[in-house]
Amino acid sequence: MGRVTDRREIVRIDLSTGTAVRRMDSISGEEPLEIRVGSRADGPGPRRPLAVTMRTPGDDIDLAIGFLLTEGVIRDAGDIVTAQLCAGTDTPNTYNVVDIVLADDVPAPDTDPARAFYTTSSCGVCGKASIDAIRTRSPWQLAESGMTISAHQLAALPERLRAAQRAFDRTGGLHAAGLFTADGEPVLVREDVGRHNAVDKVIGRAVAEHRLPLRDHVLLVSGRASFELTQKAWMAGIPLLAAVSAPSSLAVDLAQEAGMTLVGFLRGVTMNVYAGAHRVTQADPERTATQAAG
Repeated sequence: MGRVTDRREIVRIDLSTGTAVRRMDSISGEEPLEIRVGSRADGPGPRRPLAVTMRTPGDDIDLAIGFLLTEGVIRDAGDIVTAQLCAGTDTPNTYNVVDIVLADDVPAPDTDPARAFYTTSSCGVCGKASIDAIRTRSPWQLAESGMTISAHQLAALPERLRAAQRAFDRTGGLHAAGLFTADGEPVLVREDVGRHNAVDKVIGRAVAEHRLPLRDHVLLVSGRASFELTQKAWMAGIPLLAAVSAPSSLAVDLAQEAGMTLVGFLRGVTMNVYAGAHRVTQADPERTATQAAG
């Protein structure tokens, strides 16, 4: 898996047997990724740094594209002329830089150096003013989405997401984000040490494949549902965000404002629907199919 995971020597202590054994253990990879953005008018030189995020290496171009989409810099793949991994300053080179050239008609993002070095994609946003700003920036009206999903299909998604977490099997230290159809079929699954990065990787791949808006899809995250993840789902046109853990109050507020369905504590046969409960039906699709066949 390359830099996705690493191997380090540890001391394994077992109090039940009174043993302490040295052995090798797999851990999650984590490295900085610098996202640089510019236009063709800037010429062939380096682009301006926009953001630095700590991430698990892999799917880096998708991560950068997803970040730009969810931050409102771009709206679709046509806003990007080129996106490529570039040489950094490390020796040996780790290619921890993504260089993106925007189309001529795309306004340049704010590259103030004071803003360029943060580790989460929505650092510092809070309150009603932020919700209003996101509503203005998102081009998608989620309330218009007629997508529904049965509670039985939703309940099956965490197990399907977990089955796709190959790096987590080795390290136990990675978050995951999965894009599913309303029928519960997996479309994209990505892992990362950062929850927001995993989501950006999923959304960035969807942008590159011209899938937006994702009106008939569910986004499932392995941790909690925060404001920033709800924001990202809205920016990608996803009408339902589900999490295996708790949502924040601001995430619930934003979901309600967006017309989004927000599900938390999706574990086993139970779940809490915090917003948009009309999209989660009680019908069992397998039982309904059996009855129709009979």
